[in-house]
Amino acid sequence: MEPIRFDGQVAVVTGAGRGLGRAHALLLAALGAAVVVNDAGRARDGAPEGSAADEVVAEIRAAGGRAVTSAHDVTDSAQVDAMIALARDELGGLDAVISNAGFLRDATLTNLSDDDVRSVVDVHLVGGLYVARAAMRAFRDQGHGRIVLTTSAAGLYGNVGQANYAAAKLGLVGAVRVLALEGRKRGVLVNAVAPAARTRMLDGVPLGRLGEHIAPEQASPLFAYLCSRACATSGEIFEAGGGAHRRVVIGATEGWFAGIDAVPSVDDVAAHWDEITADDRLSFPPDAITANGSFFGPMLAAARAERSR
Repeated sequence: MEPIRFDGQVAVVTGAGRGLGRAHALLLAALGAAVVVNDAGRARDGAPEGSAADEVVAEIRAAGGRAVTSAHDVTDSAQVDAMIALARDELGGLDAVISNAGFLRDATLTNLSDDDVRSVVDVHLVGGLYVARAAMRAFRDQGHGRIVLTTSAAGLYGNVGQANYAAAKLGLVGAVRVLALEGRKRGVLVNAVAPAARTRMLDGVPLGRLGEHIAPEQASPLFAYLCSRACATSGEIFEAGGGAHRRVVIGATEGWFAGIDAVPSVDDVAAHWDEITADDRLSFPPDAITANGSFFGPMLAAARAERSR
C-alpha cells in the first residue's frame, strides 16, 4: 500500500489551537496538507481567551508547511462560511474538514443554567452542523471531500454531569448518518470519531496512570485516515486513543411482534420484555429505511399471508 499523503490538498481543522485540534493540524501538515488552523480563543468553559492558532501556524510554517490562521467562531454561520472561503481563497481549495471546536460546562442536569445548556449545544452540535454544511456546499460541485465530526464517549455511552455535552455529541452521530447518505453520490464521505486524549478538557478528571498514555497525537492518525482519499468508509462511528481503535455500531434487537392489527396491553409488553430486550440476534441497519424494513418486517409478512388466503 502506498503511504498516505495529502500533498496538494487543503484541510480545515476547527479548535486547532490546542489539544486534539492542534495534533490533527500538525499531522495533516506533516503529511503535506495545507491547513486552515481555526481557533476562536476560548477557555475550557467557553470564556474568551487568547487564541493559540498563530503558534500552530508558525510551527507548521517553520517545518516547511503551508497554513493560515482562522479566528472564526463556529457558532456563527456567516463566520463559518468565511472560514471555508479562506481555505479556498488563501490555500487554493478544500479537501477535508475536521470539526473539533468545543468546550465544557459540566454539572448535573438540575444544576445546569439555560446558558450552560445552550452554549454547549451551540458550539458542539450547531457549530458542527454549520461546519459540515459549509463543507458540503464546497464539496458538492467538485465531486470529492471528507468530513470528520468529533463525537464523544459521553454521548455514545453517557457520563454523569454531562447531559448538555452528551446530547450535543450524540446529535452529531445522527448528523453523520444523514450526511453520509446525502454525500454518497457526490463523493463526500462523512464519519465521526470519539477521541480519548489527555487535554485541558479533562482538567480535574482523575485519570490515574491512564493519563500518562493518552496523548492527543495518538488519536490523530485515525482522523487523518478518514480525511484521506485512501478511505472509502462513510457514515461510521469510531473511537481512538492511547493506541486503541475501534468501530462503534448502532444495533437493534430482533424484538417482539404482537400480531397484525394487534393493540397489545401494557401487561403484554411486560410479559414479552425479555424478547424485546434480548441482544442475542442484533442487526445493524445502515439507514432508517432499512431499519423500518426490519422493524415492520413481521407485520408486512403477516399482511402478505392474509392477502394470500
